[in-house]
Amino acid sequence: MGPHPAVAAIRLAVRRVLHDILTELPAGPVGLADPADPVGPAASGDRRQPLVLVACSGGADSMALASALAFEAPRLGVRAGGVTVDHGLQTGSDLRAEEVVVRLRDLGLDPVESTAVTVGREGGPEAAARAARYAALDAAAARHGAAAVLLGHTRDDQAETVLLGLARGSGIRSLSGMAAVSGTGGRYRRPFLQVDRQTARRACMAQSLPVWDDPHNTDPAYTRSRLRHEGLPALEKALGKGVVEALARTAQLSRDDADALDTWARQAETGVRDDTGRLECAKLHALPPAVRRRILRRAAIEAGAPAGALFARHIEEVDRLITGWRGQGAINLPGKVVAQRQGGRLVIRQGR
Repeated sequence: MGPHPAVAAIRLAVRRVLHDILTELPAGPVGLADPADPVGPAASGDRRQPLVLVACSGGADSMALASALAFEAPRLGVRAGGVTVDHGLQTGSDLRAEEVVVRLRDLGLDPVESTAVTVGREGGPEAAARAARYAALDAAAARHGAAAVLLGHTRDDQAETVLLGLARGSGIRSLSGMAAVSGTGGRYRRPFLQVDRQTARRACMAQSLPVWDDPHNTDPAYTRSRLRHEGLPALEKALGKGVVEALARTAQLSRDDADALDTWARQAETGVRDDTGRLECAKLHALPPAVRRRILRRAAIEAGAPAGALFARHIEEVDRLITGWRGQGAINLPGKVVAQRQGGRLVIRQGR
């Protein structure tokens, strides 16, 4: 008798991602295990084997992911480890993090660690916590030499991300949701973007895995929590079942379109700069708006504007220096970046 269907589903999703990771690894001392090695791929302590970490909060999604990684990794000649991040936002969070470490070790993961972070205030509580978490995961991956870090975002999380992007009105890139592969060098992998949240929870129940339900996930003070418990149920009541699946499909279609436009913008950018590298307004004006605004956004980020704080309204204001020029003054952007038109050129630089 095979595993529970939910367990089989999460293992298959992880197996596919591990295959992708192994295929992308360069040949050398770290890579696929030697099939002729009498020790075989189950030798999880072999430092020649690549290491894949799972980011685990102790919730159902990430515990299901950790269990699937623990099962699949040794079968593919991969070492499996785990990291849990203590955000310090709740009383006893350090004890909770240590419990997660014990659970991950019980699954057979090694190395396993808990790392504490200080959450700032920039961009709001959710954005600040996310920034601190990814910084900690980046550091852990670098410290252990991990080939990849697995994240437990599900199809439901993807649907919520698309709706949040729609509400912000930030364009097609926001509607593309979370990428299956992201981060420097493709460090972050999301195996569960086609797996629904209930499947992950059922997999934990089938394996008797203890899970922790973060109270922040039901706190109406958080936008994503309100969307999860009020917004999406209301949409499903009004439109019928299938809203989550449709939003996840929208994310993939939007990502394909956004990627194509980003490529076009990168190729077009060299043709709209003069010999000194400054952007020429007349040449920018001739480009389609979607391409032109991508070039403007890239230029603002390169000048020091934080990507997370740079919204569509900022880029629209800069765009009017090109399409609606009437002698207006400089535009102030996040990160103390200033954009202004000078002699037919668009100058985007750090202000004083």
